[in-house]
Amino acid sequence: MVNKVLNVTYLFDPLCGWCYGAAPALRQISAMPGVTLTLAPSGLFCASGSRVMDAAFAAYAWHNDQRIERLTGQRFSERYRDQVLAATGTGFDSGPATLALSAVQLSAPERELSALHAIQEARYLDGRATSEVAVLADVLRAMGLPAAATRLLGPDEALLATHRSRVARAQLDMQALGAQGVPQLIVADAQGRRLVRGDVLYGNPEGLRDSLLRPVLLG
Repeated sequence: MVNKVLNVTYLFDPLCGWCYGAAPALRQISAMPGVTLTLAPSGLFCASGSRVMDAAFAAYAWHNDQRIERLTGQRFSERYRDQVLAATGTGFDSGPATLALSAVQLSAPERELSALHAIQEARYLDGRATSEVAVLADVLRAMGLPAAATRLLGPDEALLATHRSRVARAQLDMQALGAQGVPQLIVADAQGRRLVRGDVLYGNPEGLRDSLLRPVLLG
């Protein structure tokens, strides 16, 4: 059991397969007493990080996804392979999904983690195109989050400002702590902040808990 107050920041991207693989660990962290979990979208596959799906990238992604499934037990369906990866010429862009999560953060912040999981499952299990705003709005409405869906469909300048601010803050934190890639965790307590590598999200629950509780080493 966690006996001290911890603030855990989750650095992620909604189109990152390894972040989908980390979903069970995120549920564990969010249920720990004394822990506050904050989502920090990194913008890894937004803007200049986005790309057009092609056969080579699809093959690379599927190979990587199978490795994630073997390690974590998180399933990547044939429907995802056939309807998302095989849709060459479509966008691979996490900007819309990141924006959708910011809409949830503004309207129902306590449900943002659930929304992330729903968006991931819509893609990797149901084979839905979660780079499309209309699809994301449907996912939010199905979750009972109509206000977030409305904000996402916009125009909503406050939502756009929040989106930009969250991504910028995550990127600054990553630079400050030397984070390379996602997923990773920033753990903060009364002693300070430290980076916890993402590989702890794929181990046993006790190892994850021990990694979070390890004290900050002061210089």
